[in-house]
Amino acid sequence: MSASLGSTGSRGRRDTWRNWAGCAVARPQRTVTPSTTEALAAHVRRAAEDGLTVKAVGSGHSFTAVAATGGLLVRPERLSGVRTIDRAAGTVTVAAGTRLRQLNEVLAGAGLSLTNMGDIMEQTVSGAVSTGTHGTGRDSASLAAQIAGLEMVLADGTVLRCSPTENSDVFAAARIGLGALGVITELTFRVEPLFLLHAREEPMPFDRVVAEFDALAARNEHFEFYWFPHTGNCNTKRNNRVQGPARPLPRVRGWVDDELLSNGVFQAACSLGKAVPATVPHLARAASRALSARSYTDIPYKVFTSPRRVRFVEMEYALPVEAAMPALRELRAMVERSPLRIGFPVEVRTAPADDIPLSTASGRDTAYLAMHVYRGTPHAAYFAAAERIMTAHGGRPHWGKLHRRDAGYLAGVYPRFAEFTALRDRLDPDRLFGNDYLRRVLGA
Repeated sequence: MSASLGSTGSRGRRDTWRNWAGCAVARPQRTVTPSTTEALAAHVRRAAEDGLTVKAVGSGHSFTAVAATGGLLVRPERLSGVRTIDRAAGTVTVAAGTRLRQLNEVLAGAGLSLTNMGDIMEQTVSGAVSTGTHGTGRDSASLAAQIAGLEMVLADGTVLRCSPTENSDVFAAARIGLGALGVITELTFRVEPLFLLHAREEPMPFDRVVAEFDALAARNEHFEFYWFPHTGNCNTKRNNRVQGPARPLPRVRGWVDDELLSNGVFQAACSLGKAVPATVPHLARAASRALSARSYTDIPYKVFTSPRRVRFVEMEYALPVEAAMPALRELRAMVERSPLRIGFPVEVRTAPADDIPLSTASGRDTAYLAMHVYRGTPHAAYFAAAERIMTAHGGRPHWGKLHRRDAGYLAGVYPRFAEFTALRDRLDPDRLFGNDYLRRVLGA
């Protein structure tokens, strides 16, 4: 392998890649870290000549094997950085391997911000958009919905640029492309002047949250809540734009809440619950009362995001918004009548409808129910029972989180599913970018 192409690893040695949660593993024939689009295109052409499949990985925050390959694994760390900020157009262009943390910090330093985002900043931009990463929002949608243009390497090694006015059919689908259409090398996001969010977080009883969910989601720009299984307790979060002034969390309070309690103490509780499952309901009741009400005002990424150091596995389903609370009640009833011991809260968020074919919010206002389990704790029974509830309501699984759905089911809940698979047939007929996960969820 030519060193000029950015190869890593030794000839004959197969590196092992694992995702953040340790539940997906890949042992590729070759691993490369290109620093330019041209070098990446050369790697893709050579892999095709050698009969190898190609997959690009990000930071490994997907729980599925969406990026796994036994062929050529493309790592993104050298294809990184903010390339241009166009204030007149209101856009920022970044290399695909750029971490969301770096993007947010650079934008804030330039007096700019994304409109909405998820709560984890360790993802790469390409990995985050390709699997449909979202936050919560009444009016503002996922990261992919904020894309104004992208560049990617196709299966024949050519480089394609697309936007709403250039190769628009590819642009429509590739914003959430699962790595099935090509390898993204560059993304352009719409941005806006930096603004302030007032965050209000407070405990609230389960029955009240469920009864008032529609009103809470309608009155707040960004509303979400966490329900703690085995309890009737929730923690709610409301984020709304304000003029200021900024009033960040005091450093000590932020450390106590976000590091000591949400990570340190919670890690200890999860470890105890894993060792002694009978303690989980008691720990859940204690955890649900540990965080008191708080409010603060800060720039967006410091409000939307939080550190996640306790490792877990996750399933998340997107439901029609009107089905969310009935499904949550069913989930609670299932947990209460079962022997399951669930130590992680269930997270509920919302998103407006968008126009991306494989977006979990495609064509419908959406609510998300996310089920988590501490890493190493049995999760199959819980996730299977939860999945039966979610699919009964027409749920769409998050592409980067654990689920058991296949193309037959997914074609029935995505009206534009055939549009995406037809584009895939055109751009990658030989399935250079295929793997076992894509065969399951998209078909052969």
